[in-house]
Amino acid sequence: MNTERRTFLGAAAAAATARMPILGANDRVQVGIVGLGGRGRNHIELYNAIENCRIAAVCDVNQAARERAIAMIEKAKGYKPAEFADMRQMFESKEIDAVSLPLPNHWHALATIWACQAGKDVYVEKPASHNMFESRKMVEAARKYKRMVQVGSQSRSTEHKIQAIRMLKEGVIGKVYMARGLCFRRRFSIGHTPDQPVPPGIDWDKFLGPAQMKPFSVNKFEYNWHWFWDTGNGDIGNQGVHEMDIALWGLGRKDWPKSVMGGGGKFLWQDDQETPNTQHAAFHWDDGEMTFDVRNLPTPPEALAPIRGANYVGNIFFGEKGFMVLDQAGFAVYRSTMADFVGARSAGAGGRDRYEKTAEGKATGEGTSAHMKNFLEAVKSRDHTKLTAEIEIAARSADFCHLANIAYRVGRTLRLDADGRFIGDAQANEMQTRKYRPPYVVPEKV
Repeated sequence: MNTERRTFLGAAAAAATARMPILGANDRVQVGIVGLGGRGRNHIELYNAIENCRIAAVCDVNQAARERAIAMIEKAKGYKPAEFADMRQMFESKEIDAVSLPLPNHWHALATIWACQAGKDVYVEKPASHNMFESRKMVEAARKYKRMVQVGSQSRSTEHKIQAIRMLKEGVIGKVYMARGLCFRRRFSIGHTPDQPVPPGIDWDKFLGPAQMKPFSVNKFEYNWHWFWDTGNGDIGNQGVHEMDIALWGLGRKDWPKSVMGGGGKFLWQDDQETPNTQHAAFHWDDGEMTFDVRNLPTPPEALAPIRGANYVGNIFFGEKGFMVLDQAGFAVYRSTMADFVGARSAGAGGRDRYEKTAEGKATGEGTSAHMKNFLEAVKSRDHTKLTAEIEIAARSADFCHLANIAYRVGRTLRLDADGRFIGDAQANEMQTRKYRPPYVVPEKV
């Protein structure tokens, strides 16, 4: 670690310890946003609409993105926020209470840790981490520096999903023994883009950060970084992490599975993408199971879920008395006509299940605004247990995506111990972390 890095970390840790703001009920939270691409612009719109916060600063490695963001805020609110090209300088600012991090996946952990060390509360987009080692370090940093860290798993603040999970826990389909996560998100080939000189105004070194240095190309930048292992986690860690989180939530699982298996591939497309466009994973416990399917190719929905254009993402929960379908539009409960018939035979007409819809709920709106308000309320109250997708919860959901990806990449069934380590598989355990590029290193000691 170089002297400059040690100096920054030492100063940041001291600042975090000394600065423990307790905001008044009428005080506005001063927010800095790091990462000003498509999701970053969503963050700007959402925070601008929340009364008790003010976007005080913006940061991005792309000068053009900073200029667009400043123009958005000035047009909507009538002032110019402070501008930063380096997130560490923003984190050092005494004018910032909290930071929002709609960054590429490979930056989530280090940016969160740096912000915690500098005494800032954090809203970081999903998936919480790029790998399992980072998940542990993010939780440690949040606890050590007493920071509020909310992850953008907004399903946890979405009313119809809260209601559906509550009903599962109350036994609407009896004991739940299995959950299915479905990520049928129609996408198209990204093609090939050549390596080229870094365009003016982009700091490519800072964009890559913890990832290894490689030449710039259009496909490695902007949205398509999702489909490269160095910077993304494929669609299971992009869209799929939402459904993974809901599956674990509905099952009530806080423990590691006994085993995980994964398969799939990249079919039909001939392009630069590294991650699969078709993926399946299965997680096994002694008393239950969870499966997950990702498909970016034409795919119909399953169970009794309605067809909604080219995409279907959602969850199916199976219990002893029926099943529940839960997605972005609402939920429906189907109860077996045999649910209360003791001694029903599995063979013959008399033992066949038929299903009747017994309950349903419709979505009343998207949950991100409520999720951000939940974060800002915790910033004021200083109670991390009030966060609906606190880092410890969301990191576990991200880790199940990482487990699926590791099983897919090594091509074999993996067994886990009670601490989430692979049993007797050094290669798989090495994939729980990554080779970091100094000085962008997620530290062992946060």
